[in-house]
Amino acid sequence: MAVELHLPDLPEVAISLGHSPAGEPIDAAAGAASQAGVSRRITLPWHLRVRDALSAYLPLLLMLLIALATWWLVKETPVPEPPAPPRAMRSEPDYSMRSFALERFDADGRLKMRIEGDLLRHYPDTNRVEIDGARIRAFAADGRETLATARRALGNGDGSEIQLLGGAEVTSRDAAGQPVLIRSEFLHAFLVTERVRTHLPVLARFGGTEMTAGGIDYDNAARRLEFRGPVRAVFIPRAAPERR
Repeated sequence: MAVELHLPDLPEVAISLGHSPAGEPIDAAAGAASQAGVSRRITLPWHLRVRDALSAYLPLLLMLLIALATWWLVKETPVPEPPAPPRAMRSEPDYSMRSFALERFDADGRLKMRIEGDLLRHYPDTNRVEIDGARIRAFAADGRETLATARRALGNGDGSEIQLLGGAEVTSRDAAGQPVLIRSEFLHAFLVTERVRTHLPVLARFGGTEMTAGGIDYDNAARRLEFRGPVRAVFIPRAAPERR
């Protein structure tokens, strides 16, 4: 018995495996490109191309900027000036005073020294003063007063050391209260330590005794008196007490 199967009509579809009978690829366009040896290239948008370029060259740009900044800093950094050579001190007076009076006080406020004169000149190179018509009063701790005068005087800044030149004279009292006078053309007086010395001829009076010598070194604090020859002394006897 014969059975017949009837299928509905379907559209005809051309199906081909492999190459076509003519030997060409299925995709004609792709085959043509392959035969020409040209590969298909994908083109990126411009902003993506810029981003890729920046990513590739950014480290190099940063290094260049750092190098430029370092060069600029080195160029603009001020170079320290070499130390200036010490300025030579002037041998001329930097200030002067006329008809002056200077006073110095101790820590308790008591007058320690008074310096007067006709003209004072200060020399910065040695920090010393020169005084014309010098009159100097110094006061010891026990209240004794020493007076030094001269036509000209050279002293240090605080007046504790004075060189008296021309008609120099120092008057004071010793520890026993006896008057002391030393006179010469040059006297080197240390008023704080109460010491006077000279290498020139000198006249000295201690109480009732008058002496002349070629030089003297008198230290009142140490109670020492040294003369340089020749030495001459005149002793004035004390007046005898009156008899009743």
